[in-house]
Amino acid sequence: MDAYQRLEDHFEELSRLGEVISVLRWDDAVMMPPGGAEARAEQLALLKRMHHERLVDPRVADWLDAAADEELDGWQQANLREMRRRRIHAASVPAELVERFSRVSSKCESVWRTARSDDDFERVTPHLRRVVKLKRQIAAAKAEALGVEPYHALLDLFEPGMSPERIDEIFDEVARFLPELIEEVLQNQARQQQPKPLDGPFRVERQQKLARRMMEELGFDFDYGRLDTSHHPFCGGVPDDVRLTTHYDEDDVLRGQMAVLHETGHALYNLGLPSQWRNQPVGMPRSAGVHESQSLFVEMQLGRSRAFSRWSAPLYQEILDKSGDAWSADNLYRLKTRVRRSLIRVDADEVTYPAHVILRYRLERAMIEDRLQIEELPAAWAEGMEELVGIVPDDDRDGCMQDIHWMSGLFGYFPTYTLGAMMAAQLFEAAREKFGEVDEMVEVGEFAPLIDWLGETIHSKGCRLQTDELLEEATGSVLDPEYFRRHLKRRYLDA
Repeated sequence: MDAYQRLEDHFEELSRLGEVISVLRWDDAVMMPPGGAEARAEQLALLKRMHHERLVDPRVADWLDAAADEELDGWQQANLREMRRRRIHAASVPAELVERFSRVSSKCESVWRTARSDDDFERVTPHLRRVVKLKRQIAAAKAEALGVEPYHALLDLFEPGMSPERIDEIFDEVARFLPELIEEVLQNQARQQQPKPLDGPFRVERQQKLARRMMEELGFDFDYGRLDTSHHPFCGGVPDDVRLTTHYDEDDVLRGQMAVLHETGHALYNLGLPSQWRNQPVGMPRSAGVHESQSLFVEMQLGRSRAFSRWSAPLYQEILDKSGDAWSADNLYRLKTRVRRSLIRVDADEVTYPAHVILRYRLERAMIEDRLQIEELPAAWAEGMEELVGIVPDDDRDGCMQDIHWMSGLFGYFPTYTLGAMMAAQLFEAAREKFGEVDEMVEVGEFAPLIDWLGETIHSKGCRLQTDELLEEATGSVLDPEYFRRHLKRRYLDA
């Protein structure tokens, strides 16, 4: 057996282990009784240890070297590239450091949960300081193996092919136009008729029926997935058994439905991955940013459009048994596109959300590069919020303590949220050029051409292409924030 074939067999086993971990995590969030938490933690720890040991097996390095001299086609060469990148991330960090970081980040997260409710940043400060110190060591180890700077190494795990310098260029451009745009949009909406509130409460079983109907209309096949509820919406499972969740609020029907549309975008990507490369790295989603672009294509570009509101308004009225002006397509659209200066990222609207992400990116990079000390974080946060969003938190609870990411040791992920939003806008503009009357299609529920096009241009490509190559093939251009600016201006100022 040649080296490349040995690698394929080995990584198929790794993929199967990863799938088991994913389903167990879904069960943990959705079905597992509280008493099973300790046993589940041990199960996951064992499986993750097995996965790591197999990935760093010395034979993998030998096979990678040998396979480089074999005659491989384009898909196989891309698969080899992705195998090598995954192994570098796993093998470059000493096991002792990984274990120590896991313990320290778990402790920090635990302290944060109570410290945030008490608005006590000083309590979490020493723990976050230890998390960042160890994360710097991890970043340095990966950077040496990858031949890049430390923060770049952390970013590479989530957004391969994207450098911090490129993100600086993109985000600086967005930051130049966004504050003024936010102010223009707020003034514009103040001159318009304010949307009417929706008259709840909304029974959960009716919301579930509405959600499933929309998913089916968008092309989700329930023979290969399911929709459940959890505390926080997510999409998990495996490509032929996709597990979506949402969270229903009986007083706010739009919150649950928008979450369903978002996770459906993720799910359609997973379902559309290249079946011939199932269980191989090249058959996986390209990146966190590309994955986010698919969820935001469905939620933001489609789901919050005026055309989608016209199509979906009769469904809301029929399934929820509602009528009146509040349930008109126009009112639903205005509710889904309201812009407000918000302290909380997860509650932010489409226009202000990028400002929250840019702030976090700048701060986390400064922490990893030792340009920002943990004690300085609250003040830096307030300054950045005022500059980018135009609002300042009164406390740290709604300031630098609001997200779990840093407390649990996750650095390098925040940029992907806004990179995904920009990709979604760029893809939707390309779809408009291809199909012409996209709004007319959406208004009558003709979603299949759009979803099929995403399948052909994005989903079916897996990881064969780098992100810029993928976007250039689909849209004719590498990632360009101008598409995002045009989208926001068209939706919030020109309409």
